[in-house]
Amino acid sequence: MDPLRPTAPENACHPSGDRPETICVLGIGNVLWADEGFGVRCVEALQQRYEFASHVQLIDGGTQGLYLVQHVQQAGRLLIFDAIDYGLAPGELRRVENEDVPRFMGAKKMSLHQTGFQEVLMLALLTEKYPQEVLLIGCQPEEIEDYGGSLRPVVRQALEDALALGVDTLRRWGAQPAPRQRPLSEVESVTFAELALGRYESQRPGEDLACRTGDERFMPTREAS
Repeated sequence: MDPLRPTAPENACHPSGDRPETICVLGIGNVLWADEGFGVRCVEALQQRYEFASHVQLIDGGTQGLYLVQHVQQAGRLLIFDAIDYGLAPGELRRVENEDVPRFMGAKKMSLHQTGFQEVLMLALLTEKYPQEVLLIGCQPEEIEDYGGSLRPVVRQALEDALALGVDTLRRWGAQPAPRQRPLSEVESVTFAELALGRYESQRPGEDLACRTGDERFMPTREAS
């Protein structure tokens, strides 16, 4: 048996009855580092725009790493949004599916959260509690070395395309996406209200008050060292 081929035996996480299997939509990344926050912003936008069936979970995975394993193990289908360094043009999207996802996330790691999440996927495989279907929608970032920065315009545009792909997949999986009819409260939001995209951007201090790329007194650049 291929150790990287997902299996989904009948168990507590994948029941065979009439109850719909859990669909998990997971955004991972760090919103504090510009385009690194792409995945989290995708899940945030999905929740703000759509309502879903009760068996759908939207999760801001941030950089939690192994703490996310329970969500992966309990999911029948898993949709992941993330910023991935494919070596492509900024803003370009790529879809990766099923057993290729853990292989792909381990090929070229852009940040520590990807190391942790690859371990999550491998642990789910080893425990034979891997989702029946997995889709990774990744975006090539333009800039991540901008502490306190937000998505660059080309990545923000790619977010719209990623959401369209995601909603189409979720509809096919039976998630029943429908335009949101009532405003989302701060209590319901998957992301912290203080880090919501509009508030995060409007309250960002200028460069004279907040360092963007590191203070050379403590984080010297190659030229300064």
